Amino acid sequence: MGQKVLITGGTGLVGKRLTEMLLKKGYEVAYLSRKKENIPSVKVYEWNIDKGYIEDGAVENTDYLIHLAGAGVAEGRWTEERKKIIISSRVDSINLIAKKIKEKNIKLQSFISASGSSYYGEDTGDKQHTEESPAGNDFLSHVTVVWEKAADSITKLGVRTAILRTGIVLSTEGGAIPKMALPAKFGFGAPLGSGKQWISWIHLDDLCNMYINAMTNNSWHGPYNAVASGPVTNEELTRQICKTLGRPQWMPNVPSFALRLVFGEMANVVLGSNFVINKRVTAETDFKYQFTDLEKALEDVFNK
Repeated sequence: MGQKVLITGGTGLVGKRLTEMLLKKGYEVAYLSRKKENIPSVKVYEWNIDKGYIEDGAVENTDYLIHLAGAGVAEGRWTEERKKIIISSRVDSINLIAKKIKEKNIKLQSFISASGSSYYGEDTGDKQHTEESPAGNDFLSHVTVVWEKAADSITKLGVRTAILRTGIVLSTEGGAIPKMALPAKFGFGAPLGSGKQWISWIHLDDLCNMYINAMTNNSWHGPYNAVASGPVTNEELTRQICKTLGRPQWMPNVPSFALRLVFGEMANVVLGSNFVINKRVTAETDFKYQFTDLEKALEDVFNK
């Protein structure tokens, strides 16, 4: 049996593909889940964050821990109650894990936590951000700041910790791309808002390989911008999606005010501009991207 990787949020977009890659490499994969499920080749342990419960055997003999769990930021209006859930699902879960690791004296080789490129702000215009840039001061920035601060509780236990501030993930299995592609498939593809807002993206396979690299390579520590090297505008992304699908882009831009009427504050997710640079990944690691060109990345995504 290979080394054990325990994943929270394993049934999500990134978790599923990451699991496939880890199993192929010979790792033993286990999940922490809110409910028992039968998943081929994966041991599923139950946990209840509100009750502070983790099933016995979950964290024991774990070599690596990958934290992907967190309520979706684009799955409902940002009511005050929803905001609390978005934060607590990320922060309280890490705090519970840290508590159990300390209680059971688990010697992890590494802890890798998801975060978001929104760390720098929901809408930062044309300003370019590296890992050294300061955090923003809006809701999504606050989410990522407290998320990363919670990860420090595991770092303080002597565990090497890396944080991946992720941009838009290119995949047809979930995330933003299927939502953008749906109208395009019917010939209604259109940029959102001005269309000039910057989008920092990464192919799903590159992101999962980055998790594995960060997990096993001792040189990875602290925050990294998990994005490809070439941010594009919303307009360009929409154009490339339409081109890849062989559909015209003839609809006018969807007005910002219309999106805000429908989604409220949550519209910031699609209207915000984030030009994020993967400085630490390219300068400090030996990680090699498989997809650096948006057109080729989308062709791979839609042809799978």
